[in-house]
Amino acid sequence: MDTRRLFSFVRIVDAGSITRAADILHIAQPALSQQMTALEAQFGQQLLIRHKQGVEPTDAGRALYRHAQIILRQVQSAQAEVSVVGRELAGGVSVGLAPYSTVNAIALPLLTAVRERYPSILLHINENFGGVLSEAMMTGRMDMALLYDTGPIKGVTFEPLLTEELMVVAPAGTGLPGTTGSAVAIAQLKGLPLLLPGPMHTIRKVVEQAYDHALEHAHVVGEVESVALMAQAVRNGLGATVLPLSVARRIMTVDNLELRRIEPAITVQVSLGTPTNQPLSKPAEAVREILRAVVADYVRNSAGRTAQ
Repeated sequence: MDTRRLFSFVRIVDAGSITRAADILHIAQPALSQQMTALEAQFGQQLLIRHKQGVEPTDAGRALYRHAQIILRQVQSAQAEVSVVGRELAGGVSVGLAPYSTVNAIALPLLTAVRERYPSILLHINENFGGVLSEAMMTGRMDMALLYDTGPIKGVTFEPLLTEELMVVAPAGTGLPGTTGSAVAIAQLKGLPLLLPGPMHTIRKVVEQAYDHALEHAHVVGEVESVALMAQAVRNGLGATVLPLSVARRIMTVDNLELRRIEPAITVQVSLGTPTNQPLSKPAEAVREILRAVVADYVRNSAGRTAQ
């Protein structure tokens, strides 16, 4: 199989137009059309539907698109690995990070460690939602991701790395019961205006499950997907939030906020996800080991802070 045709096919699907893909690839449009005709003949299937607005893949084309991404990534990994046999590891490695999670605290240490140990590895870090990261791993566009383990996902293997407790962060004077620093029950948070991520986010789901279990309703007054915006909103008294301890600590930079534990505790598990049906390249394996070590260091340091 001519991998150049697969590469061209993927670019056409991504661009949604043979004309735009030809410009991107610096290939004459008739030559690119001939490549697609040859590819369709090879598979005995129509792969693209052509219309005035551009092109879109058929069902067969979508199936080929998924496989082509995996094949092209494996070819790229093979080229990178073979080219550095006997030399230092090199090549691109992509790592996904779930937003509003502990893993954001280890992104910089990970990047630093990879740069120090493997300067020829190009590390690509992508912060995105779990569903997006899982789909990227399944289609071969991402090597690994740290994300909330929401259960079995076809094509992704989960390795639990840490469990973190969720905390309430609220502006002072919000009316939290008890004394400053004491734990609160979900039932005591009835009516508390909450700023939370959207309904598809794991944190939102576990918080609402805790409210449901307490026969209460979460009073969500805003949905915020950005940690930076969430911090500003809470600091400005627009509402309280419930976040993992590591993220909550990042918000606690002013004196007018309260940080409270919830009883019974609400926890989330962060796992390392990797594609099930495709092996990692040597550079990706090296990054995975560094990632495990960085997370282990973070867990030890967090335990030390908690003990103090």
